[in-house]
Amino acid sequence: MIITAKPPYSAEAKDAGSHWLKRYYGVRALVSFLWVALAFTIGKAQPAIGAALLVAYPAWDCLANLIDARRSGGLLANPSQFLNVVVSAIVMVAVIATVGNDLHASIGVIGVWATLSGLLQLATGVRRWRSASAQWPQILSGAQSTLAGAHFLVQATNLASPVSVAIVAPYAAFGAVYFTISAVVLALKRR
Repeated sequence: MIITAKPPYSAEAKDAGSHWLKRYYGVRALVSFLWVALAFTIGKAQPAIGAALLVAYPAWDCLANLIDARRSGGLLANPSQFLNVVVSAIVMVAVIATVGNDLHASIGVIGVWATLSGLLQLATGVRRWRSASAQWPQILSGAQSTLAGAHFLVQATNLASPVSVAIVAPYAAFGAVYFTISAVVLALKRR
């Protein structure tokens, strides 16, 4: 008996990939909604917790992209996610370096990150378009992230306005909604 490898886009491989992405998007949504709730409540009231949440956001994105890339063929097979891991790790370090001294600078760093990670998320969604369903919310999320990054940069340069982690929370909430939509669409397609 000869055993042959399945083509990368076989029905079984696509179904397994869709199941993974459904769970992944669901977890991303839950973590994002939790982060938003913490940012609007405890993070807004307690600056130290708000600072920790600003560090945790790119750290979580870094970890999530790393896990997804490894599960989806490795970092080399997923260059946009590889770059997103690198960018998110650098941003995490930059936020750590700035958050204690200048919150406006931290929001500016988050703005640069939102722009870059949005472009990379958009690229990942486009790359996955043929191999996985429910990528249109990820593409929209990437585009929205890029616009949000520009908004954060404007807020960061307005030194007269107070800033807090709550500025980033609506952005994270939109991301959570996009991840939820992707997870629901994948769940409905499996049925």
